Amino acid sequence: MANKNVSVWSSISFWRRSAAWVTGFAAILLVWLTFDSVGQIAMGSDADLKNGVTKRVPGPTVINYKIGYAMDAKRGHEVPTIGEKELFFGKEWNEEEAAALLHLGKLTSQAKNCMNCHTLLGNGAYYAPDLTKAWIDPAWENVQAMTGKSTREEAMAEFLQHPSQYPTHARMMPNLGITADEAKGLVAFLKHMSSIDTNGFPRNFSKTEEQFKTGGSNAH
Repeated sequence: MANKNVSVWSSISFWRRSAAWVTGFAAILLVWLTFDSVGQIAMGSDADLKNGVTKRVPGPTVINYKIGYAMDAKRGHEVPTIGEKELFFGKEWNEEEAAALLHLGKLTSQAKNCMNCHTLLGNGAYYAPDLTKAWIDPAWENVQAMTGKSTREEAMAEFLQHPSQYPTHARMMPNLGITADEAKGLVAFLKHMSSIDTNGFPRNFSKTEEQFKTGGSNAH
């Protein structure tokens, strides 16, 4: 009896070998992507900032620098910019102090359940404004005028402690009993957040800045 030709596509051994190769390749790719992601999201240091080394997540002392947001033509979206030094709450913070302040701010944002209303790095709710780039929102200029504070950070801290006194949004922020120290930590946390390279998220944020300057609103 003549041997019957069997198509490779109907061969069980072929599909078993193919599945093994695909699984192995996917596992290697996943391991590589994991190590690459860890490297990308690792926080930088004060030395990186002083030496002009760009990190996706800058070190804590980035709060001592001016933070902006500008279009990168090569990447096709906005990226954070780190400019010259500026005092933050009237002083320059060393690495240990800045890290402790950011830690306090992060814990406060969790304790006060900010993500119940706001979005941080794509996570949270959309009842209130996105906070990912809150520090560079030009709407704070209005808050600064209302509070009479000389700096943005002082105006933000005052607003966080007494939100009902400074109506800035149709959906009023409740008074969460935030202390002066917690407010300072939250502002530092938000400034650091704005310095993180989030691949242009939220999209078109710079356009909202232009809208604000020409009479639009991106208020908190």
